[in-house]
Amino acid sequence: MDSANIAQARLANQLLGRDKKSTPGEVVDWLGAVQAQDFAAAKWAIGMRLHQATDAEVEKAYNAGQILRTHVMRPTWHFLSPQDIRAVQALTARRVRAGNASMLRKLELDGRLLSRCRRALTAALRDGQHLTRTELSSRLEAARIQARGQRLAYILMDAELEALICSGPRKGKQFTYALLEERVPKARPLSPEEALGRWARRYFLGHGPAQAKDFAWWSGLTLREAQRAIELSKGSLLRETISGNTYWRSPGGDGPEPDAGKPGGGGGALLLSIYDEYNIAYRDRGALGPERHLERLISMGNALTSVLILGGIIAGTWKRVLARAGVELAVSPFHTLRKAEKEAIRAAASAYGEFLGLPVSLHYAE
Repeated sequence: MDSANIAQARLANQLLGRDKKSTPGEVVDWLGAVQAQDFAAAKWAIGMRLHQATDAEVEKAYNAGQILRTHVMRPTWHFLSPQDIRAVQALTARRVRAGNASMLRKLELDGRLLSRCRRALTAALRDGQHLTRTELSSRLEAARIQARGQRLAYILMDAELEALICSGPRKGKQFTYALLEERVPKARPLSPEEALGRWARRYFLGHGPAQAKDFAWWSGLTLREAQRAIELSKGSLLRETISGNTYWRSPGGDGPEPDAGKPGGGGGALLLSIYDEYNIAYRDRGALGPERHLERLISMGNALTSVLILGGIIAGTWKRVLARAGVELAVSPFHTLRKAEKEAIRAAASAYGEFLGLPVSLHYAE
Protein backbone atom coordinates (compact mmCIF):
# COMPACT_ATOMS: atom_id res chain seq x y z
CA MET A 1 0.00 0.00 0.00
CA ASP A 2 1.23 3.51 -0.79
CA SER A 3 -0.08 6.94 0.18
CA ALA A 4 -2.40 7.04 -2.86
CA ASN A 5 -4.25 3.98 -1.54
CA ILE A 6 -4.88 5.26 2.00
CA ALA A 7 -8.06 7.12 1.04
CA GLN A 8 -9.45 4.11 -0.81
CA ALA A 9 -8.79 1.78 2.13
CA ARG A 10 -10.41 4.25 4.53
CA LEU A 11 -13.49 4.54 2.34
CA ALA A 12 -13.95 0.78 2.56
CA ASN A 13 -13.22 0.55 6.27
CA GLN A 14 -15.48 3.49 7.07
CA LEU A 15 -18.40 1.76 5.30
CA LEU A 16 -18.46 4.37 2.55
CA GLY A 17 -17.92 1.82 -0.22
CA ARG A 18 -20.04 -1.17 -1.11
CA ASP A 19 -19.96 -2.74 2.35
CA LYS A 20 -22.74 -1.36 4.52
CA LYS A 21 -24.48 -2.26 7.78
CA SER A 22 -28.12 -3.02 8.46
CA THR A 23 -28.84 -0.95 11.58
CA PRO A 24 -27.63 2.33 13.09
CA GLY A 25 -26.34 0.41 16.10
CA GLU A 26 -24.13 -1.73 13.86
CA VAL A 27 -22.62 1.36 12.24
CA VAL A 28 -21.76 2.99 15.56
CA ASP A 29 -20.44 -0.30 16.92
CA TRP A 30 -18.18 -0.75 13.87
CA LEU A 31 -16.75 2.79 14.00
CA GLY A 32 -16.50 2.84 17.80
CA ALA A 33 -17.92 6.37 17.97
CA VAL A 34 -19.51 8.84 15.56
CA GLN A 35 -19.11 12.55 16.17
CA ALA A 36 -22.59 13.98 16.73
CA GLN A 37 -22.01 17.66 17.39
CA ASP A 38 -24.36 18.43 14.49
CA PHE A 39 -27.22 16.03 15.18
CA ALA A 40 -28.83 16.18 11.74
CA ALA A 41 -25.49 15.69 9.99
CA ALA A 42 -24.60 12.84 12.32
CA LYS A 43 -27.81 11.02 11.39
CA TRP A 44 -26.86 11.41 7.72
CA ALA A 45 -23.36 10.10 8.51
CA ILE A 46 -24.97 6.93 9.84
CA GLY A 47 -27.47 6.77 6.97
CA MET A 48 -24.73 6.76 4.33
CA ARG A 49 -23.25 3.68 5.96
CA LEU A 50 -26.48 1.65 5.88
CA HIS A 51 -27.88 -0.50 3.09
CA GLN A 52 -31.16 1.41 3.27
CA ALA A 53 -32.04 4.13 5.72
CA THR A 54 -34.13 7.20 6.34
CA ASP A 55 -33.66 10.05 8.76
CA ALA A 56 -36.74 8.83 10.64
CA GLU A 57 -35.29 5.33 11.05
CA VAL A 58 -32.03 6.63 12.50
CA GLU A 59 -33.98 8.92 14.83
CA LYS A 60 -36.09 5.95 15.93
CA ALA A 61 -32.94 4.00 16.85
CA TYR A 62 -31.68 7.01 18.80
CA ASN A 63 -34.95 7.42 20.69
CA ALA A 64 -34.97 3.70 21.52
CA GLY A 65 -31.49 3.95 23.05
CA GLN A 66 -29.86 1.69 20.44
CA ILE A 67 -27.32 4.49 20.00
CA LEU A 68 -26.57 7.03 22.72
CA ARG A 69 -25.31 10.60 22.54
CA THR A 70 -23.03 12.09 25.17
CA HIS A 71 -19.97 14.27 25.72
CA VAL A 72 -16.92 12.07 25.53
CA MET A 73 -13.34 11.83 24.27
CA ARG A 74 -12.07 15.18 22.89
CA PRO A 75 -14.69 16.27 24.22
CA THR A 76 -17.64 16.83 21.98
CA TRP A 77 -20.94 15.12 21.35
CA HIS A 78 -20.56 11.56 20.05
CA PHE A 79 -22.86 8.66 19.33
CA LEU A 80 -21.72 5.56 21.22
CA SER A 81 -23.01 2.03 21.52
CA PRO A 82 -24.67 1.25 24.87
CA GLN A 83 -22.10 -1.50 25.53
CA ASP A 84 -19.20 0.97 25.07
CA ILE A 85 -20.30 4.11 26.84
CA ARG A 86 -19.10 3.30 30.35
CA ALA A 87 -15.72 1.95 29.26
CA VAL A 88 -15.03 4.96 27.04
CA GLN A 89 -15.96 7.43 29.75
CA ALA A 90 -13.66 5.58 32.13
CA LEU A 91 -10.80 5.90 29.61
CA THR A 92 -11.23 9.51 28.56
CA ALA A 93 -13.17 11.42 31.26
CA ARG A 94 -10.06 12.26 33.30
CA ARG A 95 -8.50 14.30 30.48
CA VAL A 96 -11.80 16.00 29.68
CA ARG A 97 -12.14 17.01 33.32
CA ALA A 98 -8.63 18.41 33.28
CA GLY A 99 -9.54 20.50 30.24
CA ASN A 100 -12.70 21.73 31.95
CA ALA A 101 -11.02 22.64 35.24
CA SER A 102 -10.46 26.35 34.59
CA MET A 103 -14.02 26.85 33.36
CA LEU A 104 -15.41 25.01 36.37
CA ARG A 105 -13.47 27.37 38.64
CA LYS A 106 -14.76 30.36 36.68
CA LEU A 107 -18.33 29.10 37.05
CA GLU A 108 -17.78 28.35 40.77
CA LEU A 109 -18.56 24.67 40.34
CA ASP A 110 -16.40 22.86 42.88
CA GLY A 111 -16.49 19.16 43.75
CA ARG A 112 -18.92 19.58 46.60
CA LEU A 113 -21.44 21.53 44.53
CA LEU A 114 -21.15 19.13 41.60
CA SER A 115 -21.96 16.25 43.97
CA ARG A 116 -25.14 18.11 44.97
CA CYS A 117 -25.95 18.58 41.30
CA ARG A 118 -25.57 14.86 40.62
CA ARG A 119 -27.91 13.98 43.48
CA ALA A 120 -30.48 16.47 42.21
CA LEU A 121 -30.22 15.13 38.65
CA THR A 122 -30.60 11.56 39.88
CA ALA A 123 -33.74 12.46 41.78
CA ALA A 124 -35.18 14.33 38.79
CA LEU A 125 -34.54 11.54 36.26
CA ARG A 126 -35.30 8.51 38.41
CA ASP A 127 -37.96 5.99 37.30
CA GLY A 128 -37.67 6.64 33.60
CA GLN A 129 -38.10 10.40 33.60
CA HIS A 130 -36.63 11.94 30.45
CA LEU A 131 -36.22 15.69 30.89
CA THR A 132 -35.05 18.53 28.67
CA ARG A 133 -32.32 20.99 29.63
CA THR A 134 -34.96 23.56 30.56
CA GLU A 135 -36.75 21.07 32.79
CA LEU A 136 -33.51 20.02 34.45
CA SER A 137 -32.57 23.64 34.99
CA SER A 138 -35.84 24.14 36.87
CA ARG A 139 -35.20 21.05 39.01
CA LEU A 140 -31.71 22.23 39.89
CA GLU A 141 -32.98 25.72 40.69
CA ALA A 142 -35.58 24.12 42.97
CA ALA A 143 -32.68 22.46 44.79
CA ARG A 144 -31.16 25.95 45.20
CA ILE A 145 -28.50 25.41 42.56
CA GLN A 146 -28.06 28.15 39.98
CA ALA A 147 -28.12 26.32 36.65
CA ARG A 148 -28.46 28.38 33.51
CA GLY A 149 -26.39 29.02 30.40
CA GLN A 150 -22.83 27.77 30.56
CA ARG A 151 -23.24 26.76 34.18
CA LEU A 152 -25.99 24.31 33.25
CA ALA A 153 -23.95 23.00 30.30
CA TYR A 154 -20.98 22.17 32.52
CA ILE A 155 -23.16 20.66 35.25
CA LEU A 156 -24.69 18.31 32.70
CA MET A 157 -21.32 17.49 31.12
CA ASP A 158 -19.96 16.61 34.56
CA ALA A 159 -22.82 14.16 35.05
CA GLU A 160 -22.18 12.66 31.61
CA LEU A 161 -18.48 12.21 32.38
CA GLU A 162 -19.47 10.46 35.61
CA ALA A 163 -21.50 8.01 33.49
CA LEU A 164 -24.54 9.14 35.46
CA ILE A 165 -26.64 10.52 32.59
CA CYS A 166 -26.83 10.19 28.81
CA SER A 167 -29.28 10.99 26.04
CA GLY A 168 -32.94 10.14 26.34
CA PRO A 169 -35.53 10.12 23.53
CA ARG A 170 -36.30 13.46 21.96
CA LYS A 171 -39.47 15.35 22.84
CA GLY A 172 -40.42 16.73 19.46
CA LYS A 173 -37.23 18.55 18.44
CA GLN A 174 -35.92 18.93 21.98
CA PHE A 175 -33.20 16.72 23.43
CA THR A 176 -33.68 15.00 26.76
CA TYR A 177 -31.45 13.33 29.32
CA ALA A 178 -31.88 10.00 31.06
CA LEU A 179 -30.16 8.09 33.84
CA LEU A 180 -27.53 5.88 32.23
CA GLU A 181 -28.21 3.00 34.62
CA GLU A 182 -31.84 2.95 33.47
CA ARG A 183 -30.87 3.23 29.80
CA VAL A 184 -28.07 0.66 29.90
CA PRO A 185 -27.86 -2.21 32.42
CA LYS A 186 -24.53 -2.40 34.19
CA ALA A 187 -22.02 -4.96 32.93
CA ARG A 188 -18.64 -6.22 34.10
CA PRO A 189 -16.24 -3.27 33.96
CA LEU A 190 -13.16 -3.71 31.82
CA SER A 191 -9.71 -3.29 33.29
CA PRO A 192 -7.85 -0.22 32.00
CA GLU A 193 -5.63 -2.40 29.83
CA GLU A 194 -8.58 -4.36 28.45
CA ALA A 195 -10.37 -1.12 27.62
CA LEU A 196 -7.28 0.46 26.00
CA GLY A 197 -6.59 -2.53 23.79
CA ARG A 198 -10.22 -2.91 22.77
CA TRP A 199 -10.57 0.78 21.91
CA ALA A 200 -7.48 0.70 19.71
CA ARG A 201 -8.73 -2.36 17.83
CA ARG A 202 -12.10 -0.72 17.24
CA TYR A 203 -10.56 2.51 15.96
CA PHE A 204 -8.23 0.87 13.48
CA LEU A 205 -10.95 -1.53 12.30
CA GLY A 206 -13.28 1.30 11.33
CA HIS A 207 -10.74 4.03 10.52
CA GLY A 208 -7.53 2.36 9.38
CA PRO A 209 -5.00 2.71 8.00
CA ALA A 210 -4.09 5.39 10.54
CA GLN A 211 -1.20 6.48 12.70
CA ALA A 212 -0.82 6.49 16.48
CA LYS A 213 -1.20 10.28 16.52
CA ASP A 214 -4.50 9.92 14.63
CA PHE A 215 -5.81 7.53 17.26
CA ALA A 216 -4.65 9.85 20.05
CA TRP A 217 -6.43 12.82 18.43
CA TRP A 218 -9.66 10.91 17.84
CA SER A 219 -9.84 9.25 21.24
CA GLY A 220 -8.68 12.12 23.43
CA LEU A 221 -5.94 9.91 24.89
CA THR A 222 -2.36 11.10 25.22
CA LEU A 223 0.06 9.94 22.54
CA ARG A 224 1.75 7.73 25.14
CA GLU A 225 -1.60 6.14 26.06
CA ALA A 226 -2.41 5.66 22.36
CA GLN A 227 0.93 3.95 21.78
CA ARG A 228 0.33 1.74 24.82
CA ALA A 229 -3.10 0.82 23.44
CA ILE A 230 -1.53 -0.17 20.12
CA GLU A 231 1.09 -2.23 21.96
CA LEU A 232 -1.68 -4.07 23.79
CA SER A 233 -3.41 -4.72 20.45
CA LYS A 234 -0.35 -5.41 18.35
CA GLY A 235 -1.26 -9.04 17.81
CA SER A 236 -4.56 -7.95 16.26
CA LEU A 237 -3.22 -5.15 14.05
CA LEU A 238 -1.16 -4.97 10.86
CA ARG A 239 1.70 -2.49 10.65
CA GLU A 240 2.78 -0.75 7.46
CA THR A 241 5.28 1.99 6.65
CA ILE A 242 3.93 4.45 4.10
CA SER A 243 5.99 7.47 3.03
CA GLY A 244 8.13 7.06 6.13
CA ASN A 245 5.19 7.00 8.56
CA THR A 246 3.92 4.01 10.55
CA TYR A 247 0.29 3.09 9.89
CA TRP A 248 -1.85 0.51 11.60
CA ARG A 249 -4.94 -1.26 10.36
CA SER A 250 -7.05 -4.23 11.31
CA PRO A 251 -6.81 -7.40 9.23
CA GLY A 252 -10.60 -7.48 9.53
CA GLY A 253 -10.85 -4.15 7.73
CA ASP A 254 -9.94 -3.17 4.17
CA GLY A 255 -13.13 -4.79 2.87
CA PRO A 256 -14.12 -4.95 -0.81
CA GLU A 257 -12.75 -2.16 -2.95
CA PRO A 258 -15.03 0.90 -3.07
CA ASP A 259 -17.47 0.79 -5.98
CA ALA A 260 -16.30 3.33 -8.53
CA GLY A 261 -19.74 3.43 -10.13
CA LYS A 262 -21.73 4.43 -7.07
CA PRO A 263 -21.80 7.35 -4.63
CA GLY A 264 -19.08 6.73 -2.08
CA GLY A 265 -17.13 4.47 -4.39
CA GLY A 266 -13.63 4.92 -5.75
CA GLY A 267 -14.77 7.40 -8.40
CA GLY A 268 -18.05 8.30 -6.74
CA ALA A 269 -19.23 11.33 -4.76
CA LEU A 270 -19.90 11.81 -1.08
CA LEU A 271 -21.74 14.74 0.48
CA LEU A 272 -20.20 14.79 3.95
CA SER A 273 -20.46 17.01 6.99
CA ILE A 274 -17.16 18.56 8.00
CA TYR A 275 -17.64 16.52 11.21
CA ASP A 276 -18.02 13.18 9.43
CA GLU A 277 -15.63 10.54 10.74
CA TYR A 278 -13.98 10.38 7.31
CA ASN A 279 -12.88 14.02 7.72
CA ILE A 280 -12.50 14.52 11.45
CA ALA A 281 -11.01 11.28 12.81
CA TYR A 282 -7.37 11.94 11.86
CA ARG A 283 -4.68 14.31 13.09
CA ASP A 284 -2.84 13.91 9.77
CA ARG A 285 -5.35 14.80 7.05
CA GLY A 286 -2.92 14.64 4.17
CA ALA A 287 -4.78 11.70 2.61
CA LEU A 288 -7.83 13.94 2.12
CA GLY A 289 -6.24 15.82 -0.75
CA PRO A 290 -3.76 18.49 -1.84
CA GLU A 291 -2.50 20.92 0.77
CA ARG A 292 -4.00 23.84 -1.17
CA HIS A 293 -7.47 22.33 -0.78
CA LEU A 294 -7.04 21.81 2.95
CA GLU A 295 -5.79 25.38 3.34
CA ARG A 296 -8.79 26.62 1.37
CA LEU A 297 -11.14 24.81 3.75
CA ILE A 298 -9.34 26.18 6.82
CA SER A 299 -9.62 29.71 5.44
CA MET A 300 -13.43 29.36 5.42
CA GLY A 301 -13.54 29.13 9.22
CA ASN A 302 -17.00 28.69 10.73
CA ALA A 303 -18.60 29.19 7.32
CA LEU A 304 -17.49 25.68 6.41
CA THR A 305 -20.10 23.05 7.26
CA SER A 306 -19.90 20.39 4.56
CA VAL A 307 -17.40 19.00 2.06
CA LEU A 308 -17.68 17.28 -1.29
CA ILE A 309 -15.58 14.14 -1.67
CA LEU A 310 -14.78 12.70 -5.12
CA GLY A 311 -12.83 9.46 -5.30
CA GLY A 312 -11.95 9.76 -1.62
CA ILE A 313 -10.44 13.25 -2.03
CA ILE A 314 -11.86 16.64 -1.00
CA ALA A 315 -13.08 18.31 -4.18
CA GLY A 316 -15.31 21.15 -2.99
CA THR A 317 -17.98 22.19 -0.51
CA TRP A 318 -21.75 22.10 -0.42
CA LYS A 319 -24.64 23.67 1.45
CA ARG A 320 -28.26 22.74 1.92
CA VAL A 321 -31.42 24.76 2.36
CA LEU A 322 -34.46 22.93 3.70
CA ALA A 323 -37.85 24.13 2.50
CA ARG A 324 -41.36 22.74 2.60
CA ALA A 325 -41.13 21.76 -1.03
CA GLY A 326 -37.85 19.91 -0.60
CA VAL A 327 -34.13 20.38 -0.06
CA GLU A 328 -31.92 22.60 -2.19
CA LEU A 329 -28.25 21.65 -2.52
CA ALA A 330 -25.62 24.12 -3.71
CA VAL A 331 -22.31 22.48 -4.63
CA SER A 332 -19.11 24.53 -5.02
CA PRO A 333 -16.46 22.35 -6.69
CA PHE A 334 -12.75 23.15 -6.54
CA HIS A 335 -12.20 22.18 -10.19
CA THR A 336 -14.12 21.92 -13.44
CA LEU A 337 -16.20 18.78 -13.17
CA ARG A 338 -16.21 16.01 -15.72
CA LYS A 339 -19.51 14.49 -16.87
CA ALA A 340 -18.96 11.34 -14.78
CA GLU A 341 -18.28 13.45 -11.68
CA LYS A 342 -21.48 15.43 -12.17
CA GLU A 343 -23.42 12.19 -12.53
CA ALA A 344 -21.89 10.89 -9.30
CA ILE A 345 -22.80 14.12 -7.48
CA ARG A 346 -26.34 13.90 -8.84
CA ALA A 347 -26.61 10.34 -7.50
CA ALA A 348 -25.29 11.39 -4.10
CA ALA A 349 -27.76 14.28 -3.96
CA SER A 350 -30.60 11.93 -4.86
CA ALA A 351 -29.57 9.56 -2.06
CA TYR A 352 -29.58 12.47 0.38
CA GLY A 353 -33.07 13.47 -0.68
CA GLU A 354 -34.29 9.89 -0.27
CA PHE A 355 -32.78 9.78 3.22
CA LEU A 356 -34.67 12.93 4.20
CA GLY A 357 -37.82 11.86 2.35
CA LEU A 358 -37.77 15.09 0.35
CA PRO A 359 -37.39 15.98 -3.32
CA VAL A 360 -33.97 17.47 -3.99
CA SER A 361 -32.82 20.18 -6.37
CA LEU A 362 -29.14 20.54 -7.20
CA HIS A 363 -27.20 23.48 -8.57
CA TYR A 364 -23.59 24.55 -8.73
CA ALA A 365 -22.33 27.73 -7.07
CA GLU A 366 -19.08 29.66 -7.18
